[in-house]
Amino acid sequence: MNQEIIPHYERVKRLIVERIKAGTWRPGDRIASEAELVKALGVSRMTVNRALREMTLDGTLTRVQGVGTFVAAQKPQAALFEVRNIAEEIAERGHEHEADVLKLEALPAPDEIARTFAMRAGTRVFHSVLLHRENGLPVQIEDRYVDPRVAPGYLEQDFTRQTPYVYLTRVAPISEAEHVIEAVLTAPWERKHLKIEANEPCLQLTRRTWSGGKPVSQVRLLYPGSRYRLSGRIAPKSG
Repeated sequence: MNQEIIPHYERVKRLIVERIKAGTWRPGDRIASEAELVKALGVSRMTVNRALREMTLDGTLTRVQGVGTFVAAQKPQAALFEVRNIAEEIAERGHEHEADVLKLEALPAPDEIARTFAMRAGTRVFHSVLLHRENGLPVQIEDRYVDPRVAPGYLEQDFTRQTPYVYLTRVAPISEAEHVIEAVLTAPWERKHLKIEANEPCLQLTRRTWSGGKPVSQVRLLYPGSRYRLSGRIAPKSG
């Protein structure tokens, strides 16, 4: 009877799966580096790279550029049709939220933003860009425009201590929201901050909010597709 010949990269994959099942590497743990696996298993770096690449594609592992390869945890889930605070969502999972403020500025309104805010193009608006992290791992870029007439103190806030969502819902409670979601590829600066590869798709949610009929904010939320998922639930209207 012929003995099954198992390709080297499949042996690497099986070894990694065995260690995950044994609890040696748990969800969120960084596994051995490519160099360590090459040395331990006596295979080529190309073989190890193929195994890790395939296990990333099937969702077993997740690779963070410049950091390492990790056992994939269940993807955090964000509500699509509900406007929520990302810091609160992360806290509910028992994880730590951190935010880096990449931009906080006033600038002339681009045409699209001017139309949203019902103002002339070039009128001064507020703009912020934040990077949100969950247990140190980048999970969202928040690129937001705000109408100064509704939230004049926006630029004075410390958004490492409270999110823009918290501040805006306090000064201009949301009465209406519009969502558009699409799959996109990212710009180089976005990939750098999210620590993802050039060909990794992201989920982009664009949200416009109003308070008492007045436009408040337009925000673009960018999520790495391998680390996040969005969900929504609707019920048909009766009658």
